[in-house]
Amino acid sequence: MSPHITVENLCKYYQVHYKEPGLVGSLRSFFNRQYRPVKAVDDISLTIEAGEMVGFLGPNGAGKTTTLKVLAGLLHPTSGRASVLGFTPHQRETAYLKQFTLVMGNKNQLMWDLPASESFLINKAIYEISDADYQQTLKQFNDLLGLGPLLNKQVRKLSLGERMKCELAAALLHRPRVLFLDEPTLGLDVTMQVAIREFVADYNARHGATVILTSHYMADVTALTKRIVVIDHGRLLYDGDLSALVEQVAPYKVLSVVLREAATAEQLAQYGQVETLDGVRASLRVPRGRATEVAAHLLTQIKVDDLLIQEPPVEDIIRQVFAGGGGLGNG
Repeated sequence: MSPHITVENLCKYYQVHYKEPGLVGSLRSFFNRQYRPVKAVDDISLTIEAGEMVGFLGPNGAGKTTTLKVLAGLLHPTSGRASVLGFTPHQRETAYLKQFTLVMGNKNQLMWDLPASESFLINKAIYEISDADYQQTLKQFNDLLGLGPLLNKQVRKLSLGERMKCELAAALLHRPRVLFLDEPTLGLDVTMQVAIREFVADYNARHGATVILTSHYMADVTALTKRIVVIDHGRLLYDGDLSALVEQVAPYKVLSVVLREAATAEQLAQYGQVETLDGVRASLRVPRGRATEVAAHLLTQIKVDDLLIQEPPVEDIIRQVFAGGGGLGNG
């Protein structure tokens, strides 16, 4: 089976107007406009197989949304090649438009003053969904997301979480084979984030859909994806397994300890690097390969009520990658 998404040396550059400050700068800009090139996407190559769920990570302005817009056909690439389901996205062929969806957490596709159900019917007509398929899909989404009480309320009267449920349902009514999800849980509370994750995971399992997910909530990424792609300033920093990245960037584990009696940092330093110490609670950074050995040694030497061996927070790992990821290799 051929890959669902192939990107080869993809570049998207912009010419951005630059103006010097002040009145003089404004006059100069009026007679002689100056431009600077901005490399939103700079020579990215990757392949995504059918049914894969990939986390697409990067700081603000890294080029994530631009890449998704190129793959969705909203932007023409400056150079390079992109192929999705065998189609060239920017050619916007009808057969392609019916097989993918783009969901952006900060954008609306539902009609603001109409009930969500009416926007659903508009999408049903646009995508030429049969009555039987529409009813079946709507029932399935209703079971998973609890849409029933929301469908006949004006969209502007829905809470953010309720609206995102309806946005996702509207975007998936035509059962797309490829999902581009750009911050789908943006601004949602923890309970609603979990509901959206479970819905996306269920859709992937039922339909074998390929998913590219961008999110600043690492819980979204760790819950849904094993493979991540990290970009910064338009450049690819890492493409591979999330757990392999953790091992590569952080060759240590964290021992979280609850002591029976308070200890000093000097007493604990012999077991590992003391990261935090607050009364009887402490966390130690120890070499990854020696974590079990150090934990066993600590248990025999100090009275301990509780001990937990943990991976370092994924947020910290990604932050390190952004700060100095130039030396990373692909997983």
